[in-house]
Amino acid sequence: MSTHSTERSNGTITVAPRNEAAQSALVVICHGLGDSAEGFADVAEMLASKMPYTKFILPTAPTQPVTMNMGMPMPSWYDIVGLDERSNENCKGLPDSRARLEGILKTEHESTGLPYSRMVLAGFSQGGALSLFTGLQLEESLAGLVILSGYLPAASQFKPKQLSTPIYHGHGSMDPMVNYALAEKTKAAVTAHGVTDYTLESFPIPHSVSPAELQKVSAFLSKVLPPDDSFKIQLKDPKDMSVKELKAAIRKAGLGNKAVGLMEKSEFIQLVQDHRDGKC
Repeated sequence: MSTHSTERSNGTITVAPRNEAAQSALVVICHGLGDSAEGFADVAEMLASKMPYTKFILPTAPTQPVTMNMGMPMPSWYDIVGLDERSNENCKGLPDSRARLEGILKTEHESTGLPYSRMVLAGFSQGGALSLFTGLQLEESLAGLVILSGYLPAASQFKPKQLSTPIYHGHGSMDPMVNYALAEKTKAAVTAHGVTDYTLESFPIPHSVSPAELQKVSAFLSKVLPPDDSFKIQLKDPKDMSVKELKAAIRKAGLGNKAVGLMEKSEFIQLVQDHRDGKC
């Protein structure tokens, strides 16, 4: 059985350890323009197989008109007028998407006690741009940022507070949409603010990701989010959970066959507790 379970709800995909008590890290992955969370579900599951203590959350952007694409509505974290420096300042919707990412991180922190230092924001293209813009302007420092084929949006509004957060930026040298020169300008602009740990690496690919690039991403994540049981999340005591919550935990853990025939709440409580304790 896989160490992780994948759940889909209202456009958000969550890939999490079957044993919730094993989680000690979080990665949020934001897709690119016109895509959805499904576009990176397989990537999240691949990374989860290498980092069994990590939860991955993949939100889907709201559907809205995109000026650069003749006003056609599509999933987009913010409006894109163009990718030249002047047009790139007009990013309607960026504050809302930034607030959404901040909300995801805050909810995870407050509900589980997981520190921000065990969280990473990642994204591809527009999702990478959003992650970069959001991650360095947080009040708390993250473990790192992963930017794939991304860039810095709304540069005049960008006021980074976290200058030591490690950044890995992978980018295609043959990218016709977000060309490599823009990646170099992004690194120059970000480091000019005093950011000290920014790695930009090129790959011989167009506007996409490659197996070699994902290997580097996996290595980066393992470096900034190494296994550490001292950061295991704080879960609600099974005794304080409702029957609905207990059944959801049992389903997520893949324990449905062990729950057959159980009738009493006390039996569900014992099953969940035994699973957390590694007894089943």
